[in-house]
Amino acid sequence: MAKPVSKANQSQGMLMFTLTQSKQLFAIGTLKVREIVPFQPTTQIPYSHHHVVGTVTIRGKTIPVINMPAAIGFRPIQPEEYESCYLIVTDCLRTVVAFMVRSIEKIIECDWKSIESAPKSAGSNVFVTGITRFDGQIIQMLDVELLLSKIYPQYESTNIPMLTDIERERLKALNILLVDDSSIARKQLSDALDSINISYQICNNGLDALDLMREEASAGRPIDLLVSDIEMPGLDGYELAFETQNDAQLKNSYVILHTSLSSEICVDRAQQVGAHEALEKFNAADLIQAMLRGASKLESGNVREEVPHGV
Repeated sequence: MAKPVSKANQSQGMLMFTLTQSKQLFAIGTLKVREIVPFQPTTQIPYSHHHVVGTVTIRGKTIPVINMPAAIGFRPIQPEEYESCYLIVTDCLRTVVAFMVRSIEKIIECDWKSIESAPKSAGSNVFVTGITRFDGQIIQMLDVELLLSKIYPQYESTNIPMLTDIERERLKALNILLVDDSSIARKQLSDALDSINISYQICNNGLDALDLMREEASAGRPIDLLVSDIEMPGLDGYELAFETQNDAQLKNSYVILHTSLSSEICVDRAQQVGAHEALEKFNAADLIQAMLRGASKLESGNVREEVPHGV
């Protein structure tokens, strides 16, 4: 039988744009992007966040417009500059918003392995998750989840489900690893498990997670439940799932891919690379239920028979 081809190595597009007059380059992954349109006049909404300049109607849907430079700490785009700007319509964290940027540069193919994690010295509350280079220029990958959480604080709520004592003990017995390059996503994940007194380990990228999984397996403490983001620098969630299922020491882990992307492609790729489920961020109840399903499969010894659930 031929060895299955990993879809995890397919490169993801990167949309580059500028936010400042100095033309510094920023980017987000194209899977978050619905479309790009020239600026349109907005309708102001009373008592909205001060970085929300109003709403626009695109394809029959009312969408809030966020002044992106202002939202991440730069000089806001001024009203007299709006006409020359663009709107990046994104679908992320179960909502559709438009980010106003100064200019659209280009879409390029990107190997996530080439993206460096943001330096730890930058702090824990910055909006950059990774750094890469193109044509000699530095490109900063923006943490859209963190940005949205600052404007819409409800994204930080976890809506923790009630567990029975039996369910809690089933999870407490497992070696759980959480992986996400977004600081707000890591906080959501850890808060969800902290609130129900479930222990876990946490990594901020796929390479560190894979190393940790191998160390734990060699020490006789294999990771039972892996909850991983998809878009990460170095080694993305698809690749991490593929490496896990193709390593004899790791393949019995129950793998849940946890993503802000709203796309059916996540389910297809999750299945192709050996993940058990693909969940959309962030609903703590959905996550805990997925982990309980994993616990059940681990107990039955049928962890590799699971068909991925969809986002």
